Amino acid sequence: MTRIVAAGLLLGMLGLSGAVHAAGPIKMETREETKRTMGQSTTGDDHPGAALFAQSCAACHETGSTTRAPHVSQLRMLSYEAVLGSQETGVMKAQSAHLTSAQHREIADYLTGGPMVVDPKLPARCTGDAARFDYDQPPFTSGWGITRDNKRFIPGDVARLSKADLKNLTLKWSFAYPGANRARSQPSFAGGALMVGSQNGTVYAFDAASGCLRWTFRAGAEVRTGITIPGWKPGETPARPLGYFTDLMARVYAVDLVTGKQVWVARVDDHPNAVGTAQPSYHDGTVFQPVSSLEVVPASEPTYECCTFRGSVVALDAATGQQKWKTYTIEEELVKTGVNSAGATNWGPSGAPIWNSPTIDPRRNRIYAGTGENYSSPAQGSSDAIMAFDMTTGEIAWIRQTVSGDAWNVACQPNIPDKANCPKEKGPDVDFAAPPMLVSDGARDILVAGQKNGAAYGIDPDTGALIWTNQVGRGGNQGGIHFGLAADGTTVFVPMSDWDDSMLDPNEARPGLNAVDAFTGKKAWYTPADDVCGGREFCAPGIAAAITAIPDMVVAGHRDGRLRIYDAATGAVLWEYNTDRTFKTPTGAVAEGGSMGGGSGPMVVDGHIYVNSGYGIYYGMPGNALLVFGPK
Repeated sequence: MTRIVAAGLLLGMLGLSGAVHAAGPIKMETREETKRTMGQSTTGDDHPGAALFAQSCAACHETGSTTRAPHVSQLRMLSYEAVLGSQETGVMKAQSAHLTSAQHREIADYLTGGPMVVDPKLPARCTGDAARFDYDQPPFTSGWGITRDNKRFIPGDVARLSKADLKNLTLKWSFAYPGANRARSQPSFAGGALMVGSQNGTVYAFDAASGCLRWTFRAGAEVRTGITIPGWKPGETPARPLGYFTDLMARVYAVDLVTGKQVWVARVDDHPNAVGTAQPSYHDGTVFQPVSSLEVVPASEPTYECCTFRGSVVALDAATGQQKWKTYTIEEELVKTGVNSAGATNWGPSGAPIWNSPTIDPRRNRIYAGTGENYSSPAQGSSDAIMAFDMTTGEIAWIRQTVSGDAWNVACQPNIPDKANCPKEKGPDVDFAAPPMLVSDGARDILVAGQKNGAAYGIDPDTGALIWTNQVGRGGNQGGIHFGLAADGTTVFVPMSDWDDSMLDPNEARPGLNAVDAFTGKKAWYTPADDVCGGREFCAPGIAAAITAIPDMVVAGHRDGRLRIYDAATGAVLWEYNTDRTFKTPTGAVAEGGSMGGGSGPMVVDGHIYVNSGYGIYYGMPGNALLVFGPK
């Protein structure tokens, strides 16, 4: 989990809903106007719901003493409708029975910033051929990393985009995610449809060519993952093609891709602060879902019983959702480790969440994933590590830890006055947010991984032995290597965020894009990300979002809102577009672009680029835009 200071808590953890812009002329706005109109402002202690929450809810949702009560920071990431429904008809109905309907609404409004927009201005429903699911267009990708090796490489017969085509690229259509200040779900494709999740929990299926709407599905919380789709051969007609995705409350869904109807849903962890942030991976009838959490945030409160979450990978039957196995990243049992200065019980070891999509290795019958830091002492051997799991049993084959002694939570932040829950190790909080890639030259295989400390690694997939290390960047508050690398053959492209961190030397930051050899770690080239922010709020150079490789080129979204295409051989910038602006969508709604971050990376299909813009979290510029570029 990245470090979060007070401003980050407001911008990121609240996750407030709100109204998007009404239709109007395209114009540049100040970032403050954008924040207000996209729900980026917050509700204060003078809100009527604040006292109601303190009286009726805080005892369970702020201390960590109730094992099934999500912390208030996690409640703030839900939609208004989800919080209201929980009180009136859902799991909190009995606990909320003494409150009136008006008080239920006040609490929901206080936590989330209000209901969704009344008129979200969705595209028209598809008709005719645009509404037809085309079985002759099977998915070209099975998951987040494009292929199961997580190399994020799209072959030429799918991308169909050459250097000569770049001069003709233009914006074809756009979509404004309703009530959103971030867009984190990577687009997926099958049957002629583009499918993508959103902050309010809605999953959309658009006709990829025209942008009309085939169907929507509403999950119970934010869907920041993409849609994982098992493939089939052209001409085949699967009995029921399914897509798999996860919401923020760690629920995995299977949905019929033709109708958008739910087939099954399974919650993969009962911890109240468990979250699902990684797109599930699929192989041979099994869905593999990692589990992470936001428990580092409530740990900042001295009265919180820190910490009890352990990361894991869960294997589910793809047809039924039934659990096949679950393996924790921390094998030691949780025990009481003492009492902090505020009198709250301390627990450990905890943490080692998995934020990234597992890499599939059928030849070795293994999956690989990277872990984060421990949340409490003692720090132990599987945090900040690449781990190998047997696909059949879940047994841990090996663990390669790259940074030892990393136990950290938000209580360690300099601006937190009472550090009662800060572990004795105090960080440095440098997790693996990006998954490892399995790269081959035909005779050899190697895992290449990147960490938030700015280092890239080459690891033997058989034994976990460390082959090479390259300190590509400085690392820091927002990475280092943040969400995802890419590879073309044995060339690995390493994006670097190196966001300015007041605790580190800005002169050592190296934001930009690098190319290294997969088997030696030797750098071939580096193209810096120049600072074009000009004082824009929450703007910074560097690449935090996952990147995507296609033949001869690399497509990368930047923290400053620029979408760039680089020459894969030299690092030269071939094409650039600034997405930090407003976009008039075909429906009349106005979409806002912003920073490019989160787990979403650009997708290139049939000469078109599909990308999200907007990352109103962790000091990013907010936005709610899905953008589609294609030939004039």
